[in-house]
Amino acid sequence: MSFTRVITGRVVTPTGIVDSGWIAFASETISAIGKGAPPAADTVDDYADAYLLPGGIDGQTHAGSQIGFPGMGPTTRAAVMGGVTTIVDMPYDEPDPVTDGAVLAAKIAGIGAYAVCDVALYGTVTPQPDPAHVRELIDGGVCAFKISSFEAHPTRFPRIGNAATRALAELLGGTGLPLGLHNEDQEIVRATASEFIAAGKTDPEFHSASRPEVAELTATANFMELGVGTGSHLHIVHISTPDGFEIVRRYREAGLNASAEMCVHYLHFDDEVDTPRLGGLLKVNPPIRAGRREALWQVLETGNAAFVSSDHSAWPLDRKNKPSIFDVAAGMPGLETLLPALFTDAAARHGADRAASMVADLTGDRPARFFGLAAKGKLAPGFDADVAVMASRPMRYDSSRNPESPGWSAYDGEEFAVTPVATYVRGRLVWDGGKVTADPGSGRFVPRAG
Repeated sequence: MSFTRVITGRVVTPTGIVDSGWIAFASETISAIGKGAPPAADTVDDYADAYLLPGGIDGQTHAGSQIGFPGMGPTTRAAVMGGVTTIVDMPYDEPDPVTDGAVLAAKIAGIGAYAVCDVALYGTVTPQPDPAHVRELIDGGVCAFKISSFEAHPTRFPRIGNAATRALAELLGGTGLPLGLHNEDQEIVRATASEFIAAGKTDPEFHSASRPEVAELTATANFMELGVGTGSHLHIVHISTPDGFEIVRRYREAGLNASAEMCVHYLHFDDEVDTPRLGGLLKVNPPIRAGRREALWQVLETGNAAFVSSDHSAWPLDRKNKPSIFDVAAGMPGLETLLPALFTDAAARHGADRAASMVADLTGDRPARFFGLAAKGKLAPGFDADVAVMASRPMRYDSSRNPESPGWSAYDGEEFAVTPVATYVRGRLVWDGGKVTADPGSGRFVPRAG
């Protein structure tokens, strides 16, 4: 058989790491994996003892929240620079969220015009969900739905009330599509924030306390109850406290199809340690907490998180530097750093080989299965030839290496244990360790299988 490309290194497969291994591509798919002398191919790329990981699947990104669908360009370029080969993009775009088939079609066209990696998509609903529009989105290939119990914008990111949430859960029951929630109770958050503002407590150190854990826990439990009996898959898209994961676990053990997602920044940063030096750069919602990092790692290590994502949102620096923390935009860039940060922190706990297997599972196989991306997430014959090559050498992260970045990152100056030296999307080299080599529009929309 003729192979278009062979790459060599330490292959991280679902059953273990293959030393002196190789992966053979036949056009866009993996044809064979082996050990020892590689077979002949049109192109052979030797990465010595670097880890060959399944291309990362970032299950939570915000490409279009500022400049609309052209945001697919810089977002997917950042993705491949960090070894991410598929992003799952949220529906809260500027100016219109993805609430019907027409907007979905326009966003898919945007992928075809701007993306350099593959893209799967969330859909959402208006405060009064239209069953016909929900069906249009399902038929159009969305992989999940997301709603919010907190209004960040009346049109683009509205609050979906309890009655509408229950109705949507019933509509999705039996489809297999997850219904995700941004889980903060609006009344608690707004009342607490007003108290802090009135008291002049507007420095970054007050952000976490102004959105207390009880707001997360209340919204999470309420959402779980709304889904009981609907047959829907209920998913919390980010939880900052181990108690939230415990709530979801209890509902799951009681028979509800319930899951919760971990964001990498909750595993890497600590409010008390890092907010004094990073200020508004560290503002995300729900907030990064103090003293929760170790317990969240234990959640991950015991299998109680569905997968790990970045919640990437690359706000310009002027949106992150404001006199009041309540005027600072919530969110941070995270695509370039998702795999290196997760690998580094896991390696410090379990060693490099175990970290490689964890990254392959938590950013590969698990999100692929969760979102129904049947050809993604594993290094195995028949799967898409999506590969992240991580060299076992330290890298001091500098966001300025990406000319399309917003010019800042909370991870700037951090030393990671691995360096992304190459990324392949469906067999094509899209990042060579120094530059993005893919053309805009070479990425594809990936619909949910089935």
